[in-house]
Amino acid sequence: MVARGEFLEHADVFGQCYGTLRTPVLTRLQAGQDVLFDIDWQGFRQLRGALPKDVVGVFIRPPSLAALRERLSARRDAETEIERRMSQAVSEWSHQGEFDFIIENTDFDTALGDLQAVLRASRLATLRQTGLDSSPR
Repeated sequence: MVARGEFLEHADVFGQCYGTLRTPVLTRLQAGQDVLFDIDWQGFRQLRGALPKDVVGVFIRPPSLAALRERLSARRDAETEIERRMSQAVSEWSHQGEFDFIIENTDFDTALGDLQAVLRASRLATLRQTGLDSSPR
């Protein structure tokens, strides 16, 4: 499937293979629907490359690495899993500047409101309103 180009993005994350099929996403976009993804920076780069005018990147992060550790511990993850995820988080955070928006998830309701604001603003962007590039010709 990868070799046939059936994925918009795909990656190996924590030893698991993930991917997003191209056709269902393109069908929804052509119907004017929004499509939300929960992917890492690798998948985001691939999506942005495949659909540069349709992708709005939002990096959602906890308020600190200490807060992330507390959240992982509260889930009762194994210590080895927590350490692996903490190590990965440092790498992930180094890519947050590649995204269009950064939302700090200190409080869920506030973070959700911020995400809704980004979605609303993105729908109102000139490109999405007219289907045209807004740069002068």
